[in-house]
Amino acid sequence: MGADNDRNVTIAMIARLAGVSVPTVSRVINGRSDVAPQTRERVEDLLTRHGYRRRPPSRRPRSGLVDLVFNDLDSPWAVEIIRGVEDVAHGSGVGTVVSAIHRRTSSAKQWLDNMRTRSTEGVIFVTSMVAPPLQAELSRLNIPVVIVDPAGVAPQEAPTVGATNWAGSLRANQYLLGLGHRRIGFIAGPPQLMCSRARLDGYRAALEAAGIAFDDTLVRPGNFYHEAGYAAGNQLLALSDPPTAIFASSDQMALGVYEAVRKRGLRVPDDVSVVGFDDLPEVRWCSPPLTTIRQPLAEMGMLAARTVLRLARGEKIESPRVELATELVVRDSAAPPASR
Repeated sequence: MGADNDRNVTIAMIARLAGVSVPTVSRVINGRSDVAPQTRERVEDLLTRHGYRRRPPSRRPRSGLVDLVFNDLDSPWAVEIIRGVEDVAHGSGVGTVVSAIHRRTSSAKQWLDNMRTRSTEGVIFVTSMVAPPLQAELSRLNIPVVIVDPAGVAPQEAPTVGATNWAGSLRANQYLLGLGHRRIGFIAGPPQLMCSRARLDGYRAALEAAGIAFDDTLVRPGNFYHEAGYAAGNQLLALSDPPTAIFASSDQMALGVYEAVRKRGLRVPDDVSVVGFDDLPEVRWCSPPLTTIRQPLAEMGMLAARTVLRLARGEKIESPRVELATELVVRDSAAPPASR
């Protein structure tokens, strides 16, 4: 194809042939330095071979952006992930666009339509099932995708960043067992999420290792939010033989348990111990300060942002599946069980 046919050559076409994103080709054309040398060489070769005619640079070049997409934004842990993504994006001279698609097809379509109008470097999905049509369109546009805390099995080509949910749950329940608790209530997260299933499995593994039979009457469903923790806490405390400790799959649900305990005229940890999962900033200031499993939410956001920007520059990444370590943070909400 010669230069006289250059009107048929588009940046999207070059990106597809090079196996990189459209913003990467734009950076090569504009002479920016943040492109891997081998990627630059491959793109330059294709631009020359297909006779792409470079246009004069715009007087107002658009800066790159990272799209950060949540199902919902009404959770404090979302703020922690945003903080991590923005730290890395800001340091790289890249902006962040935060969206919520609310699990609706219409919202996802609107987001995709808006995204096409932006100079998006890459997309970070948080706890989302990436629908096949959405995945196919992002692939067609050569826009890299990273998934944080995937809801299910992630697309093969999409790197994921998560946390050691099973190990964290195991550690929390081992801690309660070590304090002497033998009836431990468990409040689960949404069953469709991999992290929820891993936390339930960790709870069961801790009981099994201690020689304690799994009792499904001590397990209640939840959704990671305060109201679900309050409802489940009330149900567990209303049992004829209530648990002496409750492990909630999120800090917000643990705080809901606090409210259920308080409204029954009981106290944490004198009457019932409570352990959460997340280590949100506010739980160190509640009364009593919450013992919890720290999930490195900001660090997960930072790693996701670094990964998607590396992919946008055409660089290879070391591992497509990364789990960051969780850790037990001991405060004042758990104690040995009171004698009954």
